[in-house]
Amino acid sequence: MATGFSNLAELQQAIGHVPLDRIRMTPPPGSAVLRDAEEMADRGELTCELVDGVLIEKAMGFIESRVAMILGSILIKYLDEHDLGLVAGSDGYTEYFAGCVRAPDVSFVSWDRLPGRRVPTDPIPELVPDLAVEVLSPSNTAAEMRRKLADYRQGGVRAVWLIDPRNETATLHLGGADSVEAEPVEIGPAGKLTAPAVLPGFELTLGQLLERSGVRPG
Repeated sequence: MATGFSNLAELQQAIGHVPLDRIRMTPPPGSAVLRDAEEMADRGELTCELVDGVLIEKAMGFIESRVAMILGSILIKYLDEHDLGLVAGSDGYTEYFAGCVRAPDVSFVSWDRLPGRRVPTDPIPELVPDLAVEVLSPSNTAAEMRRKLADYRQGGVRAVWLIDPRNETATLHLGGADSVEAEPVEIGPAGKLTAPAVLPGFELTLGQLLERSGVRPG
């Protein structure tokens, strides 16, 4: 539960200046717990993440959904040939650490994190992906993404791709909780999405992903 905030502005700053229209008021901001996120997931309502006791609606429109779906399908094809783990979509809620529930637009979880290769059946399992992908929306603030990256790192995510389809750019962030954080790698349309330590041999040109998604002309 969030503590130490005297007003909503302080809380909003702590969660990354998320626009107020994405902050759920029930339960009151600062008082939400894991069970609240689980009940929302059970009801099939809007995808919400839990941060500092606040339920935050994910920002995802048609373009973002399309890019995420195409990328997910490409990763699934790669994993059909390289049996390394599984892929989840934007409703793949997992608890990264106490009080932090995230749902990347696309995530990859290696079999090493799934004992016996058993897929969790809990609505929100305690599970951290090896790769998290965020497809940026206009309402995603820079501070929000910095907070997400910090949470991903604390949880132990090994690689993160931030994809900005409108600006045709992406950023690769490497390093889990126990590793030295590397400098982010900027990727343009001709650059490639890679994560060698997580998905060996996988390469996807950003421009190709955007073209296949219909975001940019082929």
